[in-house]
Amino acid sequence: MEKKKILLVEDDNALASVYRSRLELEGFAVEHVPNGELALAKVTEYKPDLILLDAMMPKVNGFDVLDILRNTPETANIHVVMLTALSQPKDKERAEQLGADDYLVKSQVVIGDVVERVKHHLGLSK
Repeated sequence: MEKKKILLVEDDNALASVYRSRLELEGFAVEHVPNGELALAKVTEYKPDLILLDAMMPKVNGFDVLDILRNTPETANIHVVMLTALSQPKDKERAEQLGADDYLVKSQVVIGDVVERVKHHLGLSK
């Protein structure tokens, strides 16, 4: 069975490496990019099954990335889980309006929760 591919978009390298290790341990193929601009460039080439998307990033933020992904036919159906420090209801609403599949606040979840949500959206939950 081919590994499911995750594109991890996170500008905090320490955090990204923790997530990457855990997701790889769980059997996923993971590519990491540190900003939204690179994410948009990478997504058409890598064709991920799911994108873990940070909101607060330099250049192009996560909301703009999500908006572009959803309005581009080739990427419109990729699962997108926003993983962010923004805990305001308005931010969550914005993500939902833009078509995020899920919205996780970094301070409110542990890595196991994130892995669970990823599996859920990819139909791999037990």
